[in-house]
Amino acid sequence: MTNEIRDIFNRIAPVYDQLNDWLSLGQHRIWKEMTVKWSAAKPGDTCLDLCCGSGDLTFRLARYVGMTGKVYGVDFSCNLLETAQQRCQIYYPQPAIDWIEADVLNLPFENNQFDAITMGYGLRNVKDIPRSLQEIHRVLKPGGKAAILDFHRPDNRIFRAFQQWYLDNLVVPLATNLGVKEEYAYISPSLDRFPTGRQQVEIAHQAGFANATHYPISNGMMGVLVIGNG
Repeated sequence: MTNEIRDIFNRIAPVYDQLNDWLSLGQHRIWKEMTVKWSAAKPGDTCLDLCCGSGDLTFRLARYVGMTGKVYGVDFSCNLLETAQQRCQIYYPQPAIDWIEADVLNLPFENNQFDAITMGYGLRNVKDIPRSLQEIHRVLKPGGKAAILDFHRPDNRIFRAFQQWYLDNLVVPLATNLGVKEEYAYISPSLDRFPTGRQQVEIAHQAGFANATHYPISNGMMGVLVIGNG
């Protein structure tokens, strides 16, 4: 991750959840629940949520693994991690969650440590996507799964045009009202750079994953990459 992207996420931390609601038309909670289910996390598992932001996926993982499991939430934004910890005290006073400030390109974990891994809206902002998938492959146990949720550019021309209209006419004005217009200007170019679902599957195979499937949702404006070590 570059320092520039880290600074952006530190600045948007106070309005991150509100903007996620607008970006996803309020649907991000459903997509996050689907992502955790696709990760196959179960009671007693040790799980990792990468680019955890304010903790939505992390808290869901904690519910799935229960008191006998363990969850780590990792992000490179200290402000978002602070927000996640504050929310944790309100909603989950006694979960098995460790919050760690770290870079997804150089994870501070041993090989084969996690049963399940999730990532929400992080892969699109990673400087080196192949390297990040290699790191996920390294720390995931044999037989484990990772599920990666993110925005995409739809293949369909009509949905693609709608997505751009929505970003330009609803999300950017909202970000402007919240004082973070410049910070949210990066979304459109990040979507243009982001590999398609088919390309993500290919990159995952090159990173060493035996199984890789990309599930497009919300008319291709969203997708979940599910990858596994056999």
